[in-house]
Amino acid sequence: MIERTEYLEKLKSFRDKDLIKVITGIRRCGKSTLFDIFIDYLLKNGVKKEQIIKVNLENPELELPTHKDLYNYVKEQLPKGKKAYVFLDEVQQVPEFQRAVDGLYLNKDIDLYITGSNAMLLSGELATLLSGRYIEITMLPLSYKEYLSATEEDTNEYSYRNYTNRSSFPYAVSLETEDETDEYLQNIYNTVIIKDVMQRRNFSDTNTLNMIAKFMFDNIGNLLSVKKIADTMTSDGRKISTHTVGNYLSALTESFIFHKATRYDIRGKQYLQSGEKYYATDVALRYALLGRKNVDAGRILENVVYLELIRRGYKVFVGKNDTKEVDFVAENKDGTLYVQVAYTVRDEKTLAKELSALQSIPDHYPKLLLTMDVDPIADFDGVKKINVLDWLIEK
Repeated sequence: MIERTEYLEKLKSFRDKDLIKVITGIRRCGKSTLFDIFIDYLLKNGVKKEQIIKVNLENPELELPTHKDLYNYVKEQLPKGKKAYVFLDEVQQVPEFQRAVDGLYLNKDIDLYITGSNAMLLSGELATLLSGRYIEITMLPLSYKEYLSATEEDTNEYSYRNYTNRSSFPYAVSLETEDETDEYLQNIYNTVIIKDVMQRRNFSDTNTLNMIAKFMFDNIGNLLSVKKIADTMTSDGRKISTHTVGNYLSALTESFIFHKATRYDIRGKQYLQSGEKYYATDVALRYALLGRKNVDAGRILENVVYLELIRRGYKVFVGKNDTKEVDFVAENKDGTLYVQVAYTVRDEKTLAKELSALQSIPDHYPKLLLTMDVDPIADFDGVKKINVLDWLIEK
């Protein structure tokens, strides 16, 4: 069992707070295991076994077809006169689960934790019912730092290649070959497509959905728009409307297969309506679906950096600075961070180009150039050049 320390510490910090703890993320990223780790922590710190109620709503042996059934099932197990810690895993499996969650929350002797595999879990009625009464923790598969801890590998290009080739999903660490990994990832992909996309959205055209997903994996880190995707696929003989592309894309991002980074005009200080980039939750999913040939290593590295910025609590955008493109504009409560990513800048023209995009930004927020080059940290007129692997394992 891989210790997900940062997520565990978040749960500890919100323990017994009058908030529902909502953990979202793609299937198999470790949400259920995080529950198990936290429950073990509770048991070691004075909580009795009868105070723990864990319900896996994907367990076929459990018959809880309605929100009332779920509510009554938990209520019947509550210990008398004691605090109960209630864990509802994959709660979106129950229709109108919001009503059960709201009812359980009203019981002040319950500390409530739920997971879901869809970004829309907290939309609509649930958001209305629970406004201001929940904290969301978005979980991702293993970071590079977590991967190193699990495998006991050293920080170097070899371990990085293993990390990206063999997947960041926790269970994949135990798999021995690329074929085993690809089969495992294909199964994850199929489960997400069927359960979290097709069934939830009532889509019927699996072929078109798969076609769009493969197109997106093949265009990680490229500027796209719904119209551009539709036009490209139509010109390739696969006629499709922008409306259909938009619906399928939103479903793929809601299920956490992809994350969308919208564009931000740095000088105009405004968000742009057109052009965005999409990044995969796990880059090895791309290899499982498309193979390992014709891979742009720079785009894969960009994907890894994007996910790490998300892990660190940033909202991440694609920067536009006049005619120049800045890979990432990352914002949090402390300010802004500009990040440029390149696999190597040993070529002087490449270095000058990457630096220029950052140096022309008219403010004094931190600016990073992250590369795989194993060189000492350098400063170029306010732009700090750092080895990306060192950056990935920073505290």
